[in-house]
Amino acid sequence: MITWGISANSHDAALAVFSNDGLEFASHAERFSGIKNDAHLNFKLIDYAKQYGEPDEVVWYERPFRKTLRQIRAGQGFNFRENNIKRYLKGYGINARIKYTGHHHSHAAAGYFTSPFTDATIVCIDSIGEFETLTVWEGNGTKLKQVYSQGYPNSVGLWYSAMTQRIGLKPNEDEYILMGMAAYGDPNRLWDDMYEMFQYVDGADIRYKDNLHRGCKYWKPELTSEQDMFDIAAATQKTYEFTLEQILEWASKNTKSKNLVLMGGCALNCSANHLTYKYFNDVWIMPNPGDAGSAIGAVLAQKKEHMPMDHAFLGFEIKGDYPVEEALSELKKTGIVGVANGRAEFGPRAFGNRSLLADPRGRDIKSRVNDIKKRQQFRPFAPVVLAEHASKNFKGHYNNYMQFTSKCKHPFLYPAITHVDGTSRVQTVEADGSGIRRLLERWYEETGCPMLLNTSLNIKGKPMVNDLTDAQEFAIMYTTKVCTKATDDN
Repeated sequence: MITWGISANSHDAALAVFSNDGLEFASHAERFSGIKNDAHLNFKLIDYAKQYGEPDEVVWYERPFRKTLRQIRAGQGFNFRENNIKRYLKGYGINARIKYTGHHHSHAAAGYFTSPFTDATIVCIDSIGEFETLTVWEGNGTKLKQVYSQGYPNSVGLWYSAMTQRIGLKPNEDEYILMGMAAYGDPNRLWDDMYEMFQYVDGADIRYKDNLHRGCKYWKPELTSEQDMFDIAAATQKTYEFTLEQILEWASKNTKSKNLVLMGGCALNCSANHLTYKYFNDVWIMPNPGDAGSAIGAVLAQKKEHMPMDHAFLGFEIKGDYPVEEALSELKKTGIVGVANGRAEFGPRAFGNRSLLADPRGRDIKSRVNDIKKRQQFRPFAPVVLAEHASKNFKGHYNNYMQFTSKCKHPFLYPAITHVDGTSRVQTVEADGSGIRRLLERWYEETGCPMLLNTSLNIKGKPMVNDLTDAQEFAIMYTTKVCTKATDDN
């Protein structure tokens, strides 16, 4: 029995393949099309997925009829033809029977059933799914029960995206840039003005004066300077953290479990995620908590099976041994190297298989890597560190998936991975024998430094490198050595 989970036809499309043995493959469509945040499937992705067998059934990540009703209410017109999923999939040669899972149900299932927990409180916060924008669930055994729901147009996610657009960035894509910008601004300068955007805040019940689905470019038009944009970003981040705390506190008081699963696009806000531990004892955030991760969640909601996720390497495979010595040599020579090897990561972050790695000690490394990636110079980078050395170098929460920021204890030793506010988005690597672990061990042996700068192997506005051709093109276009050590059977 082959089941495909699909999230597509909106933004950041993805496909997951399940067999009777469990999850076999998952990837964003953009990795195969080369189009950042690609909303649609493509034949390259579908052909690769078919190596596991033709699908017997497809589970779609939301309910199209309810989505159509919400679009009518939102003034987007009658889009039932566009939301005809049978017709949509047939256009890609997919004729399997189709099941549907609600949008927030897909989020909740993706988080809960991939977590290490058998009981949990699940909080899902995103822009919008059908009508829902915020839901709270209880997971127990194989059961999921919704205990709270907030609906359109009141949406923390829509508000954060609207503020992303207000400062000149792309909504539904550049929210993480706003998060990085916040450290350069004064969070208090515009706090009172921003709080005026709310009509009502009481626990998880958060309402806005305006429908922010349409954006808020009109908000304080006199603010135009770069510092103004930094201050808006800072106030936005402070306000988000305030609202997140209201939600978490309510959830902790109105559910039984002290294990938390946080899901939805807002769960990618690593600067705020440390707040979860104020209200819960243990926390799981799926490595891909946004809509793309719902390709997995839609299926798990139907299967009702626990499949704890201990890695995110689920995508396209570049076969061959991890190029440890080759990468080490280049790092010692130039301070920067790309690695494309093994199965690609499923999610927005690279964990070592599609990574641009660098020496975190170099004073010029951050600007050099930002130049390669064609990014703004204020953008921060994350460290990947041997797990046993994490507490010696960072204070706070951290895990294997870069989901929390913590204070760097030695910012002057590691300037390339320390943000202007003294924080780092830490990725730890256990002694698991993985390629990135072996490279870190060799790097530590040679230099005494237990970490590397780790960022995704791509440039701004482009998806991560997926296959050998992508890796070779990156190396040529951006004059950066990319190590693959691929075998002939790729």
